[in-house]
Amino acid sequence: MNILVTGCAGFIGYHLVNKLLKKKNYKIYGIDNLNNYYDVKLKKNRLANLKRNQKFKFYKNDITNLKFVEKNFKENKYDIVFHLAAQAGVRYSFFKPSIYIDTNIFGFLNVIEVSRKNKIKHFIFASSSSVYGGLKKYPFKENQKLENPISLYASTKLENESIAKLYSKNFALPCTAIRFFTVYGPFGRPDMSLYKFVENITKNKKIELFNNGNHYRDFTYIDDAIEYLNKILNKIPNTNNSFRVFNIASGKPTKILNYIKIIEDKLGLKSKVVCKERQKGDVFKTHADVTKISKFTNYHPKTDLSKGIEKFINWYNHYLSI
Repeated sequence: MNILVTGCAGFIGYHLVNKLLKKKNYKIYGIDNLNNYYDVKLKKNRLANLKRNQKFKFYKNDITNLKFVEKNFKENKYDIVFHLAAQAGVRYSFFKPSIYIDTNIFGFLNVIEVSRKNKIKHFIFASSSSVYGGLKKYPFKENQKLENPISLYASTKLENESIAKLYSKNFALPCTAIRFFTVYGPFGRPDMSLYKFVENITKNKKIELFNNGNHYRDFTYIDDAIEYLNKILNKIPNTNNSFRVFNIASGKPTKILNYIKIIEDKLGLKSKVVCKERQKGDVFKTHADVTKISKFTNYHPKTDLSKGIEKFINWYNHYLSI
């Protein structure tokens, strides 16, 4: 089986490829443009680990390059596509909106259209918890009406879902949308809170605490997120109902103040906090209903937040020592 993972040098993409490479009779291909939204060295280090496996083939290119995407699909005859490539970051979307439209809309359209043309068996793509916007009915369920995204990033992810629904309905392309909720863990992104908090506390620098730390996040450990993807892989929607969506989360929201306390306890250090106002695009709370994904996969998250943070810190210390 030939599987493509776009965004393979990204955080989730890297861990997914690692998981898939352990399976027999799978050949894994990756596409990534290695952009500099965050430390390129980290992306290259992830990629170097993947390239040690001969079953992995990497292409450095951009999904906005339609000619490349068409040629790549034609050459490799993919069976399944995991489309994870996107411009990440809610806050960054307020400053560089055109990048989000180019990559998250036009890039997405390139990949799903070429997937249709090549009769891909299953198109699985990354959506986001941000599509729930300012909803205050918790926990968030996949069937809730979504009409209030509060950032451009969220809007692009919601549009991805709309496009995929149309492709499923009009072309019988089996599509699965994955709404990720704050995924964290080893090799995590430096722009996300865990990496920034651990780095700054370790270096005796101040951490920025927005909304006085009173908001909540549904943190999802990377191994649990990947196991869900692994179990979804071969469960292909039938042509009569070829679009579906899942929340991937722990289902256990944590107050940011408590989150920082766990980090401090694991580091054995106290943080220096600078309180700031709530930021644009920041939702007060994310809390996923994970009933649907748990029933579908017969899997439940195994790593609690305290253990997950400990694993990240162990990786972080090892990574810096190399």
